[in-house]
Amino acid sequence: QIAKEYGQDPSVTAILDSMDIFFEIVTNPDGFAFTHSSNRMWRKTRSINPGSHCVGVDPNRNWDAGFGGSGSSSNPCSETYRGPYAHSEREVKAIVDFIRGHGNMKSVISIHSYSQMLLFPYGYKRVPAPNYQELNELAKKAVSDLAAVYGTKYTYGSVVDTIYMADGTTIDWAYDNGVKYSFTFELRDTGRYGFLLPSTQIIPTATETWPALLDIMVHVLEHPY
Repeated sequence: QIAKEYGQDPSVTAILDSMDIFFEIVTNPDGFAFTHSSNRMWRKTRSINPGSHCVGVDPNRNWDAGFGGSGSSSNPCSETYRGPYAHSEREVKAIVDFIRGHGNMKSVISIHSYSQMLLFPYGYKRVPAPNYQELNELAKKAVSDLAAVYGTKYTYGSVVDTIYMADGTTIDWAYDNGVKYSFTFELRDTGRYGFLLPSTQIIPTATETWPALLDIMVHVLEHPY
């Protein structure tokens, strides 16, 4: 979509003329491979946990943002096991090093499923983010434009207010490290199919999410910091 609309859509053209967009399609490659070989519902990494028969760490509890709080688990057998220390997982450390090494990242968008939500910091504390109002207004516009495509309704807000307390998450770390426009999409659906969304919904999900992503990218372009 981005490549196709460059030179056709003024917003996409302006964004690509001014900014680079980096894609990390699979952030947990070992876990992804395991979902195809052994357990379709696997969530964690595949790292060995010394002293436990349980494998893996939840990479979205492993970031150094409120790490070790009540919004994650210290039990290696838990689906939300945070790991032995922040950035213990090479998958997380690679992204941390990339963002820090780049030094001028303006937005981080983490795409998950499911729940139909657009979330922003914070998840590890109840105090509103300093840019709460701006992030909330942008999220409101994005979910409105998403819903205009097929009528899919998203809720929006901070992680802690909208879904639950979660510490050690990608967007909280990014925000605390200077990336103001940090968002998480929780894509379709709201539980009927859950993580096993039918393949017939892949293209419609992408189609309706595109205008919301574009809203965020345009806002980032028009609000330099």
